[in-house]
Amino acid sequence: MNTNQSANDPGQPPALVGAPITSVDLPTPSIALAIGAHPDDVEFGCGGTLAKWAAAGCTIHHLVLTDGSKGTWSPDADKVALVAARRDEQREAARRLGSRGEVVFLDQIDGELDSTLALRGEVARQIRRLKPDVVLGHDPWKRYRLHPDHRHAGLLACDAIVAARDPHFFREHGLAHHRPSTLLLWEADEPDHGEDVSSTVDVKLHALMAHESQFESTMKAVDQATLDRFSTRIRARLADLGRRIDRPAAEIFKKIADL
Repeated sequence: MNTNQSANDPGQPPALVGAPITSVDLPTPSIALAIGAHPDDVEFGCGGTLAKWAAAGCTIHHLVLTDGSKGTWSPDADKVALVAARRDEQREAARRLGSRGEVVFLDQIDGELDSTLALRGEVARQIRRLKPDVVLGHDPWKRYRLHPDHRHAGLLACDAIVAARDPHFFREHGLAHHRPSTLLLWEADEPDHGEDVSSTVDVKLHALMAHESQFESTMKAVDQATLDRFSTRIRARLADLGRRIDRPAAEIFKKIADL
């Protein structure tokens, strides 16, 4: 396995040999908030888990930090139209996951996300407002990651949890502080928690297929045959990860529960 290449796979990592998964299947939360750098990152990272929880009655919310304006290989693309399309795709993907919650866009410029104090405050504001039991996001400490937006999105999620839970951060919000019970980080090098997604692999793929603008650039699919190969790769990846927790399919995370 090429370590540098696997570091830049979207969402769930390859099933590399590592420390054992010691935790499986959280109780279904009442509310979950998934924080992604771009439209489609949430579906790649935790779509199966969110679909499973939504089917069990969880309210799931999306917080998308950038506008996705660089998500194309075409140098002549209409970026205004691309941003609008990606917003529509993200809303449709959330609907396909079974979401009854909100899809919130912070509209930072794609490729220019930074973990500033101001953005930390805005993410903390959303955590306080939506009151999730579980937050899910990118692991900011993943080795050899190239895309800066993923690093900064992960840092913002982690730092905003600290700010949201403590009453003296960002008092100007005028919102009560809120402490989630669990943080799950996808793309982790050292995952220790697995979620059985055997029943929702098809739903995850259906949600990913909502992101039509990303077929070529992210999914490497230019026709139905290559799109089918992408789906086969996702199924195989989830099946490989499932073997780590003795399930037919899984998504795996680094779990932080002492928040």
